[in-house]
Amino acid sequence: MEDFEKNEDKMENDSKFREEIYSKAVRAGKRTYFFDVKSTRRDEFYLTITESKKRFEQDGSFHFEKHKIFLYKEDFEKFIDGLQEVISYIDQNQLEDYDVEIRSGFEKVSESDNIILEEAGFEKNYSSIDFDDLSN
Repeated sequence: MEDFEKNEDKMENDSKFREEIYSKAVRAGKRTYFFDVKSTRRDEFYLTITESKKRFEQDGSFHFEKHKIFLYKEDFEKFIDGLQEVISYIDQNQLEDYDVEIRSGFEKVSESDNIILEEAGFEKNYSSIDFDDLSN
């Protein structure tokens, strides 16, 4: 892992990867995401996406744990397609699981249940509320 970080730092410091053009930070809970547009020596833009998390040591000190993705222009379309596909999957399947969870907690009142309630003196007419009773 340490070698990877050294290689990453070398790539960042290499003159081929030199100029930061635009940057956007997005805070999301305990994480911060940095979207940085950079330029190569040939003035070709690329994107770095960095996830940064603050980690605390037992002695109270802290460091930032970073994970970085380099994304080049020729890969943008495939990356976006893949990202949209998995986000759609999560939205569709997460909602279904959520709906099932909610529905399982409530049972639909059947017509026979309504008859039993009416026989016990409960009315279905919910609009016949006397607001004078609420003033006390």
